[in-house]
Amino acid sequence: MRVLILGAGAGGGLPQWNCGCRNCNAARTGEIPSMTQSSIAVSADGEAWALINASPDLRGQLALHAPLYPKGLRGSGLHSVLVTNGDIDHVAGLLTLRESQAFDLFATPAIHDVLAANPVFTAMNPEFVTRKRIALDHEFALLPDLSARLFAVPGKVPLYLEGESVRTDLLGENTVGVELTANGRRGYYIPGCALVPDWLLDRIHGADLLMFDGTLWSDNEMIEAGLGKKTGRRMGHAPVSGEGGSLNAFDEAALGRRIYVHMNNSNPLTDPRSAQTALAGASGWDIGHDGMEITL
Repeated sequence: MRVLILGAGAGGGLPQWNCGCRNCNAARTGEIPSMTQSSIAVSADGEAWALINASPDLRGQLALHAPLYPKGLRGSGLHSVLVTNGDIDHVAGLLTLRESQAFDLFATPAIHDVLAANPVFTAMNPEFVTRKRIALDHEFALLPDLSARLFAVPGKVPLYLEGESVRTDLLGENTVGVELTANGRRGYYIPGCALVPDWLLDRIHGADLLMFDGTLWSDNEMIEAGLGKKTGRRMGHAPVSGEGGSLNAFDEAALGRRIYVHMNNSNPLTDPRSAQTALAGASGWDIGHDGMEITL
């Protein structure tokens, strides 16, 4: 199994267009790496590829990776697309894929309903794009030699669907993790998760790879930095550090590689020089970055 991290950043990327925080300024000057918004590509043979989450930065991401280039006058190795929730940073890139390219679009029924309710997504011509509704905990062929299974993880509805009362621990079709299996290897992609319950540890035990939500280092990070008014948990993301954080929550799970993805511009993990990056490394975590390739 091959995995390309096309974008390791959370919504807005790094630098975020209107943010003058330390990390964004450092990324603008090249002191630390920039990050585009969350997306990966996976393959079992290096020829046929599936995209998981379609970020607003998708066009530029595809242009940087030769395995995803067109194979002739028109077309590419991209055969299917899967979205894990309805967040803007995971579905806006679908509009980039409206150029008469045939592919299957996989999502839960709830997320397909969100897409169907927005007429802008009719730009994806149904003559080319087949929308496939996938039930939770049902194994399906994401590619001919690569199987996937969607499962609910704690989360919330997309920001644009929030009402007056917001639950961030919902278990259902709105926020899912992805289990990937190919050639005897098993990996997980979970870019959004509000809690790390014991059953999740049991589920991923023994996997060759875990790519997990690393949005914020600390729950109050954006508030303390003066960048926002919400905690990480209110945004539907478990913090990396602190009580209930993911840094040590997976210590008892036997895992091959564990990699943080979907990191916010405020997160010190985006700075390879930071003490937090060193601490994560000492705890067995790699920090995802744009262009990272993992071969299992």
